[in-house]
Amino acid sequence: MTDPVRLSKRLIEITGCSRREADLYIEGGWVQVDGVVVEEPQFKVEDQQVELLPDAVLTPFEPVTLLLNLSPGALPLGSLPSLSAEQPNLTNQWSGDNSWIRPLKSQFSRHTPCIPLQEGAHGLHVLTQDWRVERRLKDDLAKLEQEYVVEVTGTLTADQLKRMNRGISMNRRPLAQCKVSWQNETRLRFAVKNPLPGQILFMCNHFDLDVVAMKRIRIGAVPLSKLPPGQWRYLAAKEHF
Repeated sequence: MTDPVRLSKRLIEITGCSRREADLYIEGGWVQVDGVVVEEPQFKVEDQQVELLPDAVLTPFEPVTLLLNLSPGALPLGSLPSLSAEQPNLTNQWSGDNSWIRPLKSQFSRHTPCIPLQEGAHGLHVLTQDWRVERRLKDDLAKLEQEYVVEVTGTLTADQLKRMNRGISMNRRPLAQCKVSWQNETRLRFAVKNPLPGQILFMCNHFDLDVVAMKRIRIGAVPLSKLPPGQWRYLAAKEHF
């Protein structure tokens, strides 16, 4: 038996790399301890087998942005999406994710939720570690169109639909014009920029429509597409909101 030492120190002894290189290899998911990847340089090892994977590369950790499809009912009313039970992890990544980003445990912490959902809504939600994405979404919030599909009960005349598109007032505050159309007999499609909290529900109730469900399917140029409920994928490098 040997005294426990930091994984980074053991890797230095084995490979002759520098302390900085050891940290990058470990944090990049390129080091195994007894066949299991360990991403913490401070992890203590004794007589375990430590191995640097043959395809290891020295690349600093890159912050990621995750797109999550929140399931109906996963987010209690009044709760933040970051507190949902459907947090992204290594087990609920969408199998159709084609971003080619290597999953690492460090990618599932220190997230900032961006562009809040309308209260009671489910669907597309954004979590990011990248301050550049966070700032861009904040700066462009007033210009980014969000698209919701809202299932309703009740009737809406053609004239009322035109009035909804022209904009109404909410708490004596005029609402900006938005694009509202029927997707089918029970579902309305809203395309609106920077909606106020509760705006879509208010607009529906204003015309005596009861909202059954509300789902966000697009933010800017990024659609929810085929992402299944309760699963997530990475925002690919070629994608921009």
